[in-house]
Amino acid sequence: MKVLVTGANGYLGTGVVKQLCDDGVDVIAACHSRTDNVDKRAEIRQCDLFSLEDPFFELGEPDVLLHMAWRNGFVHNAPSHIDDLPKHYAFIKRMIDDGVKKVSGMGSMHEIGFFEGSIKEETPTHPESLYGIAKDALRNTTKLLCKNSGVIFQWLRGYYIVGNSEHGCSIFSKITQAEKEGEWHFPFTTGINQWDFIDYADFAKQVAATVEQNEVNGVINICHGRPEKLADRVERFIEENEYRIKLDYGKFPDRSYDSKAVWGDDTKIRQIMKNRVKSH
Repeated sequence: MKVLVTGANGYLGTGVVKQLCDDGVDVIAACHSRTDNVDKRAEIRQCDLFSLEDPFFELGEPDVLLHMAWRNGFVHNAPSHIDDLPKHYAFIKRMIDDGVKKVSGMGSMHEIGFFEGSIKEETPTHPESLYGIAKDALRNTTKLLCKNSGVIFQWLRGYYIVGNSEHGCSIFSKITQAEKEGEWHFPFTTGINQWDFIDYADFAKQVAATVEQNEVNGVINICHGRPEKLADRVERFIEENEYRIKLDYGKFPDRSYDSKAVWGDDTKIRQIMKNRVKSH
C-alpha cells in the first residue's frame, strides 16, 4: 500500500506519517513549504497541491489519499476556509479521476455544530463556523465523488487532541508554549464544557489503523468515546507534564457555538482497532 499524506508537516500530519512509517507503510509526504518535522523514512514532496497539473502522477501514483492539508484550522472563521474549498474539491477530483483507489479525508467534529450527546455517523450536521461549513461541504462532495467513481470513501472525524508539542494552536500547545516562556498564569475560560479528548499518540494510531484497512468505511470518529470536563482535562495535562503554570479561570468567555457536552460514538474505531490487534 502506498499512501499519500497531504499536510504532512502539520501538527497532526507529522504524527500520522510517523505512525504509518512505523507500521511499514510506503508513505509519500506532501508538504507545502517546510519539511523539517516529517519522518525521513517517508518520500517527501515539497509542493503546492493546488498548482499541480497532474497531482496523481506528480505525487507518485498512490493507492490511498489521506488528505489532511488545511489552512487556519484553529481560526474557525477565517475566510480561507471558504476560499480554499473549491481548490480542495478540484484536487481530490483530479486524484480520483486519475486513479487513486481510496480517499480518506480529515474531518472535524465542528462539522456537527451545536449538539449535545454522542455523535454518530448519521448525526445531522449544522455547522456554525466557516471551518465547520467548509469541512462539511468537502465531506459531502468527496463522498459523492467517491460514490460516482467506485472509490472507497473514509471520513476521519477528529475530536479534541491532547499533545504537549508547542508547535500547534490548540489550548494544550499554547499552555506548553506559555510554560516554556516562563509564564505563571494562563488565561482560561470557565472550563465547564465536556468534550471528547484523545491523546495525540492515540489519534495517530487510530488514523493510521483506519487508513490501512478497507473493511470499515464511511464516517469514522477518531475519538476516545466519552466526555470529560475541559477544566479537568487541562488540569490533568498540566499535572502529567509537571508544569508549574496555573489556570486563570474566567478570563475568556466560552464560545457560544461550542457544545456543552459532546463526544464521538466509538463503535467503528473500536472495531478497527480490534481487527488491527487480531491481524498483528
